[in-house]
Amino acid sequence: MCSIMLRRQCFLSAQDQQLTKKLAEMKSFLERRIKEQEEEVNSFRTFLEVVDSLLAERSFRPVEIPPSTPTPRISKPTSASSDSVPIMTSDGLRIASMLIDQAGVHVTPEPEVKLDPNSPPLRSFLVGKVLEPMQVKDKEAASTGVLSPESILSYNLEQDGDRLKAIHIQNYGDDRRLLELKNAIRWTLRRMYEKTGAKK
Repeated sequence: MCSIMLRRQCFLSAQDQQLTKKLAEMKSFLERRIKEQEEEVNSFRTFLEVVDSLLAERSFRPVEIPPSTPTPRISKPTSASSDSVPIMTSDGLRIASMLIDQAGVHVTPEPEVKLDPNSPPLRSFLVGKVLEPMQVKDKEAASTGVLSPESILSYNLEQDGDRLKAIHIQNYGDDRRLLELKNAIRWTLRRMYEKTGAKK
């Protein structure tokens, strides 16, 4: 009798170990899936912010009609006309101004708004994902003679210590690329204000 009870206890112990192992595996699987879903949701939120920015651009800014005949992609000014565009947060706070003319795009944060020039939205996204690829593309076009060297996109981040003073972009290119830059700049500064911005 003792031997039978001992065997039963061993059998139950083995079952408990199997169940514990399966539960641990299930827990690990669920934790991994939750992390993957959270990362996916964060990506979707980022995409949604970009879409919101694009919708705002189409809803509140007049459509820019290109000239009927193609013009060379040169950003040198031909007139004194310029366009000043406010950059606002989602709750209506003005955080910067964007001056656009045929010479370039110039972004200036509001005096009372402090933005960190080393924040990831500026360095990783605007510079790393938008400006640098555009500049590389222009250099490649210039190397093949499609674009003149003086028409290559250039940019400069003006800062004073830990405060972003201005963003200057020269030779932005055609209307399509200008629209891409405006939306990227808006999204970047809004994210910078959310993450590191402060009114001083």
